[in-house]
Amino acid sequence: MARAPTTTPSLAFEIRKSPVAGMGAFATRAIAKGTRLIEYTGERIRQSVADARYDDDAMEHHHTFLFSVDAKTVIDASSGGNEARFINHSCDPNCEALQEDKRIFIESMRDIEPGAELFYDYGLERDEPFQESWKTLYVCKCGAANCRGTMIRGREEPVKKKPVARKASPKKPVAKKPVATKSKTRARA
Repeated sequence: MARAPTTTPSLAFEIRKSPVAGMGAFATRAIAKGTRLIEYTGERIRQSVADARYDDDAMEHHHTFLFSVDAKTVIDASSGGNEARFINHSCDPNCEALQEDKRIFIESMRDIEPGAELFYDYGLERDEPFQESWKTLYVCKCGAANCRGTMIRGREEPVKKKPVARKASPKKPVAKKPVATKSKTRARA
């Protein structure tokens, strides 16, 4: 039996099957640049607990529901998480993850048309030296013209992006980029 799309009336998107990976988030209406879409929520655990729960190198598929908010604290969206956990990765994202205090928010980086899938760049980073097996484990299937072929950001990435400066708005506090953790994998979103 087919699963009906999941939507929450207050959200600007619904969750349904994605052509990129598993389930995805799709705009249900036009979304203006700079719109805060959702807070990334879940169980707050220690980094050591996340490493014990999820060992990417021992798993057939990597785990992508973790965000580090500081050196000790990780949000595990697979436990108590919301719809934000279904926003997929793209090397050419239309959203970004921002951190304010110890909270993660997903915000649109440009205007988004109804029906478009929402993406942010997971920008995974590993502490260890790059291993060839990671090309398969962290393969990117976004299909963007600038796709680097992997969700890992670093010296192995074929396409380097210039950093984008964000202007601080006097109406809201300046947000910084959070570090997402994928088990032993750290990502800057």
